[in-house]
Parts: sequence; structure tokens; C-alpha cells
Amino acid sequence: QVQLVESGGGLVQAGGSLSLSCAASGRTFSIYAMGWFRQAPGKEREFVASISWRGTDTDYADSVKGRFTISRENAKNTVYLRMNSLKAEDTAVYYCAAPARPFTVQVGEGDYWGQGTQVTVSS
Repeated sequence: QVQLVESGGGLVQAGGSLSLSCAASGRTFSIYAMGWFRQAPGKEREFVASISWRGTDTDYADSVKGRFTISRENAKNTVYLRMNSLKAEDTAVYYCAAPARPFTVQVGEGDYWGQGTQVTVSS
């Protein structure tokens, strides 16, 4: 059974930085793309970032390009999201996601989800 567990959320001032981690278990981590999504209060869940199974291809939402960095460490079965220059509008619950199919470049719509971690940016 695939399990994804996020950590690292919290409260930060605007302009600050925060790093999220997502630990995966239940299958071979290194052959699956991984991604991050977020959902702000009263809004739909939206894509944030994705990293390919090889780790060579990344994709970002326009709203976070240049500020967020997704990376992965296969030896630890973990994907990270480094968030810099945070804005109030980045406030949301952040979810780690993984696809059902291996060897993809994108995470797609996500088939497996973590429980989410709250990120709050105060202005």
C-alpha cells in the first residue's frame, strides 16, 4: 500500500522560506514521478510542482516559478519542496502526490495523496 507522509509546514512571514518533505513507502520510490499540490481555503486544489522519475525534469506552476524548487532523494524515498520568497497567497494545505504508473515525466492528476501539511504565510 502506497503511503505518503508530508512534514515541514508551519507559519512563516512573507518573504521567508520553508521546506516541505514527503516520505513515501509501499513501493519502489525511484521509478515514479512525484509532485506537490496545494489547496487554499475556498479554492480548488491546484498543481504546484512535479519531478520526473529520473529527477531530470521538473515542472512548476507559473505562480511559483523562480521561488519554489522541487527535488528528490531516492535513497531516502523522499521528495522535497523548497519554498523561498513566500507570499500570503501561498497560504494553503500542501499535498504530496504520486502517480499509479511508473516511468513518467509528470505526476499528472495524482493517484496517491498524503494527508497534507499546512503552510501559513503572514503578511
